[in-house]
Amino acid sequence: MSSLNYEIGGNGPRLVLLHPVGLDLTFLSPVASILRRDFTVLTLDQRGHGESRISAPTSTLEDYAGDLHTLLQEIDFTPAALAGFSFGGMVAMAFALKYPQSVSALAICACAATQTAESRAIARKRGDDARLNGMTDVLEATLDRWFTAPFRAAGKDKAVRDRLLSDDPDGWSAAWYAMSDVNTLPRLSEIAVPAICIAGEHDKSAPPPVVQRIAGAIPAARFSVLPGAPHMLFIEQPEETARTIAAFLRDLAPAHGR
Repeated sequence: MSSLNYEIGGNGPRLVLLHPVGLDLTFLSPVASILRRDFTVLTLDQRGHGESRISAPTSTLEDYAGDLHTLLQEIDFTPAALAGFSFGGMVAMAFALKYPQSVSALAICACAATQTAESRAIARKRGDDARLNGMTDVLEATLDRWFTAPFRAAGKDKAVRDRLLSDDPDGWSAAWYAMSDVNTLPRLSEIAVPAICIAGEHDKSAPPPVVQRIAGAIPAARFSVLPGAPHMLFIEQPEETARTIAAFLRDLAPAHGR
């Protein structure tokens, strides 16, 4: 039985939104509210985030994908399109490879599909720093990577700041370790469903060439860059993010969803 906290709303084809590391389903609300005009949208707290408990001290991306699959089977929400942001995008790719019959389309946003030895070590350090020293130790560097300077100067990152400071460091660390081992790139050619890979123009964590590499590896994928957007493109530009995903999914009708 699934232990994930989730919300469903809207009408139309099924769509699942997957949040980044350290956040929860509430941060998807602006994008979800727009998409719910045309889709039945499911948002959830991934394990160790929000109101979903940590179910294991260590986790792989496939474990997070397994959590999602259990939930979707229980509530009869397959096949569905998956839209994942950063960590959520990595989980979406792992899910599509492990449960291909449960996916109708993919929107992979602001993430990588592989790591170098250097980036793997950096990811693990981010997890270790929070676990050993608390979330304050990773806060400012995280916010700097995630948002544009004007957004932060206007204090619009406050909700994210508060969320990160209240996070369980173990949940944060487990997700970073899972991300450190991402290596779906060699298998992306197996993904047969339509996909869109979306990058933020000013993303410091997953710059456009990193996301474009994913698009180039998936046979039926297109690539899009949101002008002026940072890593947390769905928070700074919810309308444009929702518009891009919705336009992609509408192009697939009636094959997508119900």
